[in-house]
Amino acid sequence: MKSSIFISMALLISWLSSGSLQAVQQPNIIIFYVDDLGWQDVQINDVDEPCPYETPNVIKLAESGMNFTQGYAPAPSCSPSRAGIITGQHPAKIGMTHVHLGAIKPGRKTDPLVPPYLENHLDLNLLTLADAMKANGYRTGHSGKWHVGLNAANYGFEVVNQDRGPHRGMDDRTKGFATADDKNYPLSKEKYPPTSDKHPEGISYPYDEVTESAIRFMSESGDQPFFLNLCHWMVHWPVLTRNGELLEYYCDKLGQPFPPKPGDMSLPGQQNPYFASMVTTVDWSLGRVVDFLKTTDDPRNPGKKLIETTYIFFTSDNGGAEKHGKEIISDNAPLKYGKTHPEDGGVRVPMVIAGPGIKHGSRFDGLVNQLDYFPTILELTGSKVAPDDFEELSGLDISPVLEGKSEQVVDAKGNERAQLFWHFPHNGMDSMKSAIRSGDFKLYKRYATNDYELYQLYKDGQRNDFEEVHDLAKNPEFSSVVEKLSAALEAELAANHAEGPYLNPDYSKKKTPSAMLSQPKYDRGSRQATLSVETSGPAVKKAWVIYRPEDPSAKHRYKEMVSEPDDAKLPGMREPASIDADGYRVTAEIPAGNPAYCFAIIDANGYLTYSKTVKASVSAKGK
Repeated sequence: MKSSIFISMALLISWLSSGSLQAVQQPNIIIFYVDDLGWQDVQINDVDEPCPYETPNVIKLAESGMNFTQGYAPAPSCSPSRAGIITGQHPAKIGMTHVHLGAIKPGRKTDPLVPPYLENHLDLNLLTLADAMKANGYRTGHSGKWHVGLNAANYGFEVVNQDRGPHRGMDDRTKGFATADDKNYPLSKEKYPPTSDKHPEGISYPYDEVTESAIRFMSESGDQPFFLNLCHWMVHWPVLTRNGELLEYYCDKLGQPFPPKPGDMSLPGQQNPYFASMVTTVDWSLGRVVDFLKTTDDPRNPGKKLIETTYIFFTSDNGGAEKHGKEIISDNAPLKYGKTHPEDGGVRVPMVIAGPGIKHGSRFDGLVNQLDYFPTILELTGSKVAPDDFEELSGLDISPVLEGKSEQVVDAKGNERAQLFWHFPHNGMDSMKSAIRSGDFKLYKRYATNDYELYQLYKDGQRNDFEEVHDLAKNPEFSSVVEKLSAALEAELAANHAEGPYLNPDYSKKKTPSAMLSQPKYDRGSRQATLSVETSGPAVKKAWVIYRPEDPSAKHRYKEMVSEPDDAKLPGMREPASIDADGYRVTAEIPAGNPAYCFAIIDANGYLTYSKTVKASVSAKGK
């Protein structure tokens, strides 16, 4: 079970804001999380070509707070970043490094490596930020995308709405836009930017349940401080909008016909009007939230508006998605690659934090990770957790940077942050990499070739090789850098128990034998499952039993479901199996009522092999 949490008394936190001393009691916290928004998809980090997507509210937020020019997500894909930000622990450490939760995918014959198995949901025993805030007197709410299994209600959130809002598939994205009397997405009576000759007063926006449920949550919190986790489904695929006026605006701006022609958008760079519309819609949502804070009194702090007592953490779960099939979505240039790649295009994200005590229009150019949010929010709110839980956190408290008390991110001993690292053993040979960023350099461990790449992103703190095109790993001049960073990366991987990738037993050119598994056996009376391995091949070094759904042959589909937080024995989860002394027999007891199971084993040669799935319909008599 989760460790006990020390519940703090209501604390007064003082800080300097706009030059005057202001006392705020337990400030509110909003994490405004966007899906797939790239570092170059907003107008605050423009390098080279200016961003054509209009984000006036992000600009205003940066003007009222701090822009982190080197802000990073914990991972290059959705689920691990969300799991990391809500637990404060590195995705490698908690075993959630990609989105394929609960999926068993056999390797292709052309691939020498396969990814590790990922459990179907975030471990229910992990302390979450919502747990911590709730225990410290906060009302906790989640609105929008969750995507780490089960339901946000299972992880400390009291008020949950996982609606998609208007971001749902359309039969034909070139027409059928929302109208004023639309049943599901009525257009607003209020007008908002952008303005144009066609719409000098601005345009209307379709009703968005993600935004509105977030505002309802805040308005209903009364005199209780709140923690809001607002997570948009945009700007993820499908790339579309129900806002016809906004789409027309971008078609005109980008010199394209309206309505667009059916089919894929194939113009290079940042020329997709559908994507542009989604970016501005998310920006509009941010504006709606900020406007609510500006116009609403804080009942706990007489004379103040909520905007004066609330921190907003604005960022994205990973770098931008550049393509989907033949569709060109956006462009992360000059950063290399994008989503599902540990290169900077996949992990460097827009990041702005605004709130009490943060100097307006400030900027921080040091390394910051979303894993820093958990300890920082604890400090900003005067919240406490058990010491053992605090020790598990992977990030650092950046509140001294936010409050202008330090120009460096430092650990508890006062040492300046040395590095950040990522682990992504997924998505084919070009993506299966671990990476470490330290100072001006970024080093990659390539699992497909078992070697390293090294790039110097900056030189003496100035831009040098954002594109990551000059690999310095084999340059003798940088051999000491490779040696130092590779050792540091390996230490991080070991300390965080990073798993995979493994050798693929189905690889057509494998050079060593893999374990040969027999058909698993199951004794219904004792609920004992047994798997034997042929003694002529390699022995088993590690083994798990994986609990499978009732129809194990069905294609895996990710489901946002509510379930009783029983334990790890829910379908899709795994537990260690027992290995006989000789290493050729594996056993496990299957819990009563579990419909099916399979085994996963790592053999002595490093191959990951799954057994066949076995039905284990245990009757009441067998309990």
